[in-house]
Amino acid sequence: MITLGELAKRLGVHVTGDADCEIFRVATLVNAGEGDIAFLHDSKYRHLIGKTSASAIIVDEIFSADLHTNGIVVKNSHIAFAQVVDWLNPVEPKEGGVHPNAIIDPESKIHPDVYVGPQCVVEAGAEIAAGCELGPGCIIGENVSIGEGSKLVANVTLCHDVKIGSRVILHPGVVIGADGFGLTNDDGRWIKVPQVGSVIIGDDVEIGANSTVDRGAIEDTIIGQGVKLDNLIQIGHNVQIGENTAIAACTAIAGSAQIGKQCAIGGCVGIVGHLEITDNVTITGMSHVSQPITKPGVYSSGTPLEEKNKWHRNFVRLKQLDDMARRLKKIEKQTARDDSGKNK
Repeated sequence: MITLGELAKRLGVHVTGDADCEIFRVATLVNAGEGDIAFLHDSKYRHLIGKTSASAIIVDEIFSADLHTNGIVVKNSHIAFAQVVDWLNPVEPKEGGVHPNAIIDPESKIHPDVYVGPQCVVEAGAEIAAGCELGPGCIIGENVSIGEGSKLVANVTLCHDVKIGSRVILHPGVVIGADGFGLTNDDGRWIKVPQVGSVIIGDDVEIGANSTVDRGAIEDTIIGQGVKLDNLIQIGHNVQIGENTAIAACTAIAGSAQIGKQCAIGGCVGIVGHLEITDNVTITGMSHVSQPITKPGVYSSGTPLEEKNKWHRNFVRLKQLDDMARRLKKIEKQTARDDSGKNK
């Protein structure tokens, strides 16, 4: 429990209403009740502010006039709410120690306060810094290094020579440093090209469940500081992702693509290899990126969902576009000749 006044103090703002109001939980405007705090950030939910049963509401400054109950007015309620969620739901770090079912190579270096869970394997040359947590079933390969305060939730695999920064969170099933898709064709037969690079993950990175980051073919795959990756994302070998870029689920980035800083990439986006995307680019979901993006901005591709029969008609017309363009060009040339003859 925390009072509304204490929350406001931590956020550096003032309280509207009762500062002694007790807050126990966070909730949505629709489902909140006594002891709950909710937030309003999107104008389409503005009508709910007078209907909610929440004990308090965090609102953006533009909605301050609508606040007729206990609350806090801030510049960005979504950010403030995230902080409040964290304060009301603290996660206690696990006490350091190695589970008896873990397998630890004597040539590894593990700080005494690191937690190593059951069925973990830590191989020779691995170095794990203070404050780290290795959940059950994690595999730490040879010569891997993990920075301070990083957390591997469960069944995470870090292949040999991978470098993980500080305060990194890797969710269940993440694989870092598996071989990239390096193949060459020898007269119809695919030959594997050894992948001798590694992966470097910067500080404060979070990678969602069952996502993979392949090791570089020669040089390293690099994930910059503050990058956030959702679940089920594939990062190919030698990809570079700039600082504070966020990528939604099921996106696939082919080898050697370079993604800039402060980008936002939607779900199910496909990015072709060996191209460059500059800083501050937003790519909407289901887009296919086959050309470099050199200017900041918002980019989209793909066809929105339509009723089936209309889609079929449009698809038929799409296939006819090339023929229609040729006929139109022919008509334009003929018209130009006719006009030229008339002018004479």
